[in-house]
Amino acid sequence: MSENAAQLAKRYWELMATNDFRSVGSLLSDNFVLDWPQSNERIRGRDNLATMNEEYPAHGRWQFTVNRIVGNDLEAVSDVWVTDGTQRARVISFFTTRNGKIVQMIEFWPNDYLPHENRKHLTEPIGTQ
Repeated sequence: MSENAAQLAKRYWELMATNDFRSVGSLLSDNFVLDWPQSNERIRGRDNLATMNEEYPAHGRWQFTVNRIVGNDLEAVSDVWVTDGTQRARVISFFTTRNGKIVQMIEFWPNDYLPHENRKHLTEPIGTQ
């Protein structure tokens, strides 16, 4: 029996943490697509994904902290902190799987922003940033 989407997402982040970005290709389908809607970019194929990660400017080894993964047989969502020791970002990734492989990912890389003054009396800092 093949892995469900949540298990594949977990393995994806485990392989990303090795910094051997070519190894991630073992989880991807032949027609894999990654979309970044915020920048209007699409990455097709396991080689392009690996090359993009290898060429991305880094100050050190990439580290990934999985905050949460939820999913079912075919779809999963992960919430992950990513850092190279200098840069730090949070990524929300939506995984679609078929036949035990990841066929599509859609990722959102939200930027931090200051809270609005008009709701300050209703909120408190989370303390995780």
